[in-house]
Amino acid sequence: MSDHTHGTDVMNELIPLARELRHQIPDVMKAFAGLHTSVMAPGALDSKTKELIALAIGISHRCDGCIASHARGAAKQGATEAEVAEAIGVAVLMNGGPATVYGPRALASFKDFVAAQNSTP
Repeated sequence: MSDHTHGTDVMNELIPLARELRHQIPDVMKAFAGLHTSVMAPGALDSKTKELIALAIGISHRCDGCIASHARGAAKQGATEAEVAEAIGVAVLMNGGPATVYGPRALASFKDFVAAQNSTP
């Protein structure tokens, strides 16, 4: 998997699986989507900061889908590569070695989504 498509490749793999699960447990998935919307809305913390926190937690939990989702969210919220790198640094501090594996995946995902955003007219 190329560094420049890590995020979209993961999302493309997960979307049909999530769609199938949503058909099986629609109430649960709708409730989770509502929770996501509520939590990520700007409040005392802006949405970009929340996406960076979620990205660091995704790294901590070694969840490629979480990483891709929140790398995309960070890109959409206007995070810079330097901000993402510092959030990854916090994940490395708190998680050690595993974060040095999943952190680069997170940075590759973020770059993938930024590139996709910049290529969309």
